[in-house]
Amino acid sequence: MPENTDFNVLYEQYKSMVYNLCLKYLQNIEDAEDVTQEVFIAIHNSIHTFKGESKLSTWIYRIAVTRSLEFLRAKNRKKRFAFFQTIFSNEKGEIKIEALHFHHPGVQLENKERAGVLFAAIDQLPESQKTAFILSKLEDLSYTEIALVMKISVSSVESLLFRAKQNLQKILGDYYEKNEK
Repeated sequence: MPENTDFNVLYEQYKSMVYNLCLKYLQNIEDAEDVTQEVFIAIHNSIHTFKGESKLSTWIYRIAVTRSLEFLRAKNRKKRFAFFQTIFSNEKGEIKIEALHFHHPGVQLENKERAGVLFAAIDQLPESQKTAFILSKLEDLSYTEIALVMKISVSSVESLLFRAKQNLQKILGDYYEKNEK
């Protein structure tokens, strides 16, 4: 019984952090809830492998990021398949930023569209840039903590964030140039 009690304490302490991180990646409440559950199942099943070489929160972030990215990869595979089914009926092959499907409970209604555009742009970043950006700007982790979560050097984190900002400026600049006329 004490082991289960310990897990309940761990769950209560980290459930909001995990859920909010998953929500930032997945941008969908139901998907974030599902992945959060998967994260805690993974934690429960592998807590005995935690060696204490990093902080527990870093280890949990790593699991949450991995599960979120796995979910997105699976979802993107389904989207690609659907895209290839409709490619011959589609006249344009341009990437569209869709803000209408963004639902985050912490975003005020008047900022919903802008937040949706921003999260859609973040979603277009390469995986490593997206992870570094979310952990830095949305989760407010230090470069050292991000390096531990991603298992890379601090200088690599700095480089990823620099490229992510450049890419976001281009994506958002292109979007607003086309849509603000």
